[in-house]
Amino acid sequence: MTKPTGTAGDPPYLRIVSAIRRRIAEGELAPGDRVPSTRRIAGEWGVALATATKALTTLRLEGLVESRPRIGTVVAGTAPAAPPRRRPSPAPDPEQELSLARIVRTAIEIADAEGLSALSMRGVAARLGVAAMSTYRYVPSKEDLVLHMADTAFGEETYPADAPEDWRTRIELGARTLWSLYRKHPWLAQLGSLTRPLLVPNLMVHGEWVLGALDGHGLDPTRLFDIHVLLYSHVQGLATHLEMEAHAEAATGQSEDQWMDSRAPALQELVESGRFPTFSKVVGAFEDGYDLRLDALFEFGLKALLDGLTPLIEGQEGLA
Repeated sequence: MTKPTGTAGDPPYLRIVSAIRRRIAEGELAPGDRVPSTRRIAGEWGVALATATKALTTLRLEGLVESRPRIGTVVAGTAPAAPPRRRPSPAPDPEQELSLARIVRTAIEIADAEGLSALSMRGVAARLGVAAMSTYRYVPSKEDLVLHMADTAFGEETYPADAPEDWRTRIELGARTLWSLYRKHPWLAQLGSLTRPLLVPNLMVHGEWVLGALDGHGLDPTRLFDIHVLLYSHVQGLATHLEMEAHAEAATGQSEDQWMDSRAPALQELVESGRFPTFSKVVGAFEDGYDLRLDALFEFGLKALLDGLTPLIEGQEGLA
């Protein structure tokens, strides 16, 4: 990319804005095309990540680009034929309108679009158009910010006041609600393990819903909680692959199918080695290859778990 010359005296972020705006106006970047990421801008123009973020934020406010989850920043659907000839009127001081809620929502937007690894306090401040240290008045660290983000995201879905009487219907609703949140915010599944759980109130809401479904069936507390953890691990465990795949695609530039196609020789070598006869037989039986569908696998696993747990929960048999 050609570095911008810009107007003499313009701050670096405005020179970057001018160059990208010109590329859009001239058709070099068409609607839907990805624009340079913050890291690429920082590297090519020799500016800080916060400056790069501020440039993209300015383009976003002008309506020239938009963020798309798991894709990044792209040229918006329509673009002006020529760059604007005058600058917009000064906006109100954003620091006067700054709040914890705005900071958290902006951080969630960054994590949704670019992944949790792209999140930084400086990046959030730059997108909000405030001084880097301003956000620290509301949240003391990135770790605290992530906890607020998680609590907010888990709180986007709730449950009916009148819970279904059937325990299985209630658990299915709870599991699918959690899965939908992980689907919407893939980074959520990366935040806590079973051994070091994420302790935020709005995640506890989902746990309380499932525990309430299991309570009253004669299970001792340990067995009841074991079942709760097992069900949660099914949802969260599968969900970790959503963010992992997004990272892998961003790093390699290959979709899941493209990556598998590129590994066809290695797979063929394993099949023809003779060392894995059952694997070779199963793989060879696929007419069009194996389609790994996480949504279908989630539903299949949930049904299998609940089918297996039904005799125990309904008191028909015990476990050794």
